[in-house]
Amino acid sequence: MKQLTERIEQLKKEKDVVVLAHFYVEDDVQDIADYIGDSYYLSKIAADAPQSTILFCGVRFMGESAKILSPEKTVLMPDLTADCPMAHMITPEDVAKMREQYPGCAVVCYINSTSETKAVSDVIVTSANAKKIVESLPNEDICFIPDCNLGRFLQKDMPGKRFHFHNGCCPIHSRVTPEGIAAAKAEHPEAKVLIHPECVPEAVAMCDYAGSTSGIIKYATESDAKEFIIVTEPGVMHRLRTQNPDKTFYPFEQMGVCEDMKKITLEKVLHVLETFDNQVEMPEQLREDAKSALVRMRELAQ
Repeated sequence: MKQLTERIEQLKKEKDVVVLAHFYVEDDVQDIADYIGDSYYLSKIAADAPQSTILFCGVRFMGESAKILSPEKTVLMPDLTADCPMAHMITPEDVAKMREQYPGCAVVCYINSTSETKAVSDVIVTSANAKKIVESLPNEDICFIPDCNLGRFLQKDMPGKRFHFHNGCCPIHSRVTPEGIAAAKAEHPEAKVLIHPECVPEAVAMCDYAGSTSGIIKYATESDAKEFIIVTEPGVMHRLRTQNPDKTFYPFEQMGVCEDMKKITLEKVLHVLETFDNQVEMPEQLREDAKSALVRMRELAQ
C-alpha cells in the first residue's frame, strides 16, 4: 500500500495533476486526494485549480461537470463506468414536457444529472446551495429535477413558490424509512441524528439536522454532542472520525453503500495517472449548452 501511494504522489507532481475525491469513495482513496468534498465544493475546486489535469475520484456526472467548466484541462476518471442512477431518471424530453405544462417555470436541475439534462436546464444546484439558489429565482413555478426528495425538502421552506417534480431519487438514500430512523434512535437514544435530504421527507422530519455531506460534517464538528447517527452513504464516516476523534459516529445500517462510488480504487487511480486513460470527452455543442446552467449556479451561489 505504501509503495502504491508513494507512486501516486510522485506521478501527481510529475504530470501536474490535482486529485479530487468525493466523501463517498473508499477511505484510502480519500487519503491520497488533494481535495475531498461534496459536489458543490469539488465543482469550485475543479474550475479554479491551476493544474493542467484533474483526476476526479467520483461518479461520471462529476467528471463531466469539471470538463464542462474547464474544457482546456484534461479530466480523468479512475472508472468511467462509475455512474449515478438518479442522473438517468430524467431526460431532455421529460424537461420539454414540464416546460409545456408549466409555462414560465424555472427548471432547477440537481447536479446529479447527465450533461444532456443540464443542457436544457436553467440552473444547476447541489444539496449545499439549492436553498439559496431557488430562493433567489424570480420564478414562482419551480420544476425541480431529478430528485423529488431534495425538492420536497426545499419546498417546505418556500411557501411562495410552486414546486413541480419528476419522480427521480437516489436509490441508496431512498431506502431510509421512518421506521428505520425510529429503531436507530431507540438503539442510541443520546445520539443526534444527521440526515441527507435525498432521503424521504417523512424520515428527514424525524432527525436533528438535514443537509449536504459537507453540512453534516460541519454540524457534527461544531456540535457539543458526543454521539451521532449518520444517515447518508457511509463513506463520509472517514472524514467525520478523522476530524472528530473524541466523538462517536454510528453508521445507519439500513443505508447500504453506493456501489458506483466504491468502484474507485487506488489501483485504478494509479493506472490512469500512468496511462492517462479514461479521459472525459463530450461534443463541444453539448458542453457549451450545459455550461450556462453550471455558470449560473456559481454566480447565484456566491
